Amino acid sequence: MVGYGADPAKCIDLIRQRCKLVVLGNHDLAVATAEGIRFLPDDGQIAAEHNSEQIDAEQHQWLAGLPLVATDMDCTFVHASPGHPEKWLRVESFFLAQDQFNHFETDLCFVGHTHLPGVLCNQLGVLRVRKGHRFLVNVGSVGQPRDGDPRACFGIFDTHKFEFELRRVAYNVDRSVQRIREEGLPSRLGKRLEKGA
Repeated sequence: MVGYGADPAKCIDLIRQRCKLVVLGNHDLAVATAEGIRFLPDDGQIAAEHNSEQIDAEQHQWLAGLPLVATDMDCTFVHASPGHPEKWLRVESFFLAQDQFNHFETDLCFVGHTHLPGVLCNQLGVLRVRKGHRFLVNVGSVGQPRDGDPRACFGIFDTHKFEFELRRVAYNVDRSVQRIREEGLPSRLGKRLEKGA
């Protein structure tokens, strides 16, 4: 939520107003408590230190109190991986991804840590979310895409129809880049937004 951008307090306020369930990400933890900050990329460390100074004590406390894993409506939510969520594993191989199914019991588990959108079924050959199977779904990233597409990426899951859709939405990247510059954050953070990588 607040790792790389220039307006962490506004992001926190917006999320708290609109989101019923929120899980802790590694950059959020670094901003809230400085824990794990040395494991972030150099630009991420600078942004985390900056953003920690931009939020108030109550926002620090709220971030630090977020759960690593949450469940609701037969879905699991975790930032990195359901297997050892505190280790912030990057689920980037087939075998590591398949092992994750041993660490949640719901039909779907939503993740986002790698910022690369995709759907993986516990059975080969199933290419879209449908009843009767279990899925690990990476919803991508609203503000830090890594797949070459600078648009915001997010997922919508219809719990009644058991249908999932990844969506892309254009947003004012130029304004976000400008805010990064105004706050004196590393320019590479803005360039990454422009390229979506």
